[in-house]
Amino acid sequence: MLVAFSVAPSGLEGPEGSVHDAVAAAVRIVRESGLPNRTTSMFTEIEGEWDEVFDVIRRATEAVGEFGPRVSLVLKADIRPGRTGEIDAKVDRLEAALDRQDNP
Repeated sequence: MLVAFSVAPSGLEGPEGSVHDAVAAAVRIVRESGLPNRTTSMFTEIEGEWDEVFDVIRRATEAVGEFGPRVSLVLKADIRPGRTGEIDAKVDRLEAALDRQDNP
């Protein structure tokens, strides 16, 4: 499965950089998981089996919870049993389609 998620604290009181520190704590957990992942300006994507992906997301959410009294979590999942490497393959297929359109 491939999951895009965004997790952030809310209700913070303190220095302006606290949100960045909280998100950094979550991203560190994702990166240390060893699962394929990528982080963009809006979401972190992670790929793996259901239990391992959601364990990482749970731990990342708990890490963010250390920074404030409330946590916002947004998830979007692409569940395709038996498929791996989709974190890159989906983008590769999109780029190939764009290339075919540009060079018929």
